Amino acid sequence: MSTTTHPDVSATEGTFLTSDNVSLYTRTWSSSTTPLKARLIFLHGFSDHCNFYGDFFPSLALQGIKVYAYDQRGWGRNVASSPSERGNTGNTDRILSDLESFIQHVLSVTSESDIPLFLMGHSMGGGEVLYYASSRGPGWGAPETKARIRGYLCEAPIIALHPAAKPWRVTQVVGKLVSKVLPRQQIVQKLDASKLCRDPEVCKEWVADELNHDTGTLECLANLLERARLMEEAKEVVLKDGQGEGGKTRLWIGFGTGDEVLSFEACEKWFKGLKDVEDKELRVYEGWYHKLHAEPGEDKKTYAKDVSQWILERSGPVETLGVKARL
Repeated sequence: MSTTTHPDVSATEGTFLTSDNVSLYTRTWSSSTTPLKARLIFLHGFSDHCNFYGDFFPSLALQGIKVYAYDQRGWGRNVASSPSERGNTGNTDRILSDLESFIQHVLSVTSESDIPLFLMGHSMGGGEVLYYASSRGPGWGAPETKARIRGYLCEAPIIALHPAAKPWRVTQVVGKLVSKVLPRQQIVQKLDASKLCRDPEVCKEWVADELNHDTGTLECLANLLERARLMEEAKEVVLKDGQGEGGKTRLWIGFGTGDEVLSFEACEKWFKGLKDVEDKELRVYEGWYHKLHAEPGEDKKTYAKDVSQWILERSGPVETLGVKARL
């Protein structure tokens, strides 16, 4: 499932500096033939990296959507030669400060300043996108930054674990107690590859990819699950309108009903509770698994089309955008 190449799509590697001067790996996909219509910042999930998204990013690029992605701290090429740093993401403020730095990195490309910017994440990354949009912390989530974001998209975001995810539930209890004492203690949190998507070849490739290391620190795991808890409770952390360009929050979520990694039901319930957000859509994929972008046959093409269509419909002049709410 390594990201594929296309003759009309250029993929450029690079790095950016975080606020604490750590260099993180980046990759950007853009079309050489389609005019630029939108920009998309993408956050990968747990035990994942930005070069494991198959046709998805090139497909978006061919629609005029330039994709900016990076390997998050503790993941991918950042720790390829540093096993002791695997999963060492830092706490929530550190993770979202890294995201803030990357947003500023993308916004610094002045030649694209008139191109709308969207923010998207998958799984753990989707939860981070929602938390960023819903809250604010030291060094991240300032209103002036959110005012530059046209819309938020999430692929199977973590609101709650699937009931079958028992090892994660043990981590949730133990990790919270121990993480403050031994924050950098690593723990291998094996994912069942057969539950990731319905394409067995992708599942095999995921297992064979050494960058998908299944390792998180206690701090990483405890903070991940705490963010999900706060989002699900929707008391302290609540997504409201006004968290985007033009004073509007625009949200798209895609989720498969066959997902056995994270809970579709919890996400659906959370989505229905978004009383303050008008432009929102929960796209339900019947029977699909966790990696919607990697589902077999025409399904992954359908998914990429759904994502690109939602983005492009909101990429015109901001004052012309109507409001659409769909479940």
